[in-house]
Amino acid sequence: MTQIRPARLRPALALVLVSLVAAPATMQELEIATSVSMLEGPAVDRDGNVYFTDILMQRILRFSKDGKFSVFREKSNVANGLVFDLQGRLIAAEGAASPTAERSGMATGGIPRVTRTDLKTGKIEILADKYGGKPLSGPNDVTIDGKGRLYFTDSTAAAVYRIDAPGQIVRILAAPDVQRPNGIQISPDDRVLYLVEANGAQGGARMIRAYDLLTDGTVKNMRVLYNFYPGRSADGMSIDTQGNLYAAAGMHATRGTAETLDTKCGVYVISPQGKLLKFIPVPEDYLTNTAFGGPDMKTLYITAGKTLYKVRNDIAGLPR
Repeated sequence: MTQIRPARLRPALALVLVSLVAAPATMQELEIATSVSMLEGPAVDRDGNVYFTDILMQRILRFSKDGKFSVFREKSNVANGLVFDLQGRLIAAEGAASPTAERSGMATGGIPRVTRTDLKTGKIEILADKYGGKPLSGPNDVTIDGKGRLYFTDSTAAAVYRIDAPGQIVRILAAPDVQRPNGIQISPDDRVLYLVEANGAQGGARMIRAYDLLTDGTVKNMRVLYNFYPGRSADGMSIDTQGNLYAAAGMHATRGTAETLDTKCGVYVISPQGKLLKFIPVPEDYLTNTAFGGPDMKTLYITAGKTLYKVRNDIAGLPR
């Protein structure tokens, strides 16, 4: 079983306040009063620096290749999933209200949009904020194909979109064909699109779907690659050069949904054929996403709760 250690982040990213009632003879249950950090969306730039989001504090963080921690962007508009485009610009899915934040008593909804940031100038460009003349609902995660086209999920609207250029948006999936799309990935050969369904309602889809991705950027032939039901589904995922997915799934404690604890908390390494190849346990809720980095692209970064983890892998990953 692979063990992982927290990446060395300075200063501490979060402080969890708990309610504890003293009792001399019995063990008391700890209750979370509030959370002040919820990490998501790791992405690694060409120089090996890791960018990731803090949804509760609404900021984008940076962990440099030489181990220095900094805030890249304040007031991130609830940035969630990140990816770098072919020109090295940072793409962010922004504005979705977080159910976890709402349960913590923190309202975090922003302006739903997908943006592109030039790392050299800091200039932010809006790539998508509406479809069919109507505002987007809540962009969640984003990925890229070999042609540079972007694909993002809008969880609350139950839709998946493709961005061909700024303002040029195509909806490729919608309800009832999808329920609550979350993580999204594309195979190394650009022939398969993978989509996480993370519907925590009773009977909701909690799985990874696979589709044939056609050359025009549309999809067909849906099949279920891996089913997490009745446990917590995956959130985000990354992919290696052999087409294996690294899906962040499961939880240690229930969270007021119909999800059970049947799905252990960790990274599920799943082959293109849907076979579970490896499981990497992660000790912290809530596990959210993964991304590859390092000089040889064999370091897997994992966001969970208030911690950025890393673990070495035997297969190189892709920056998608």
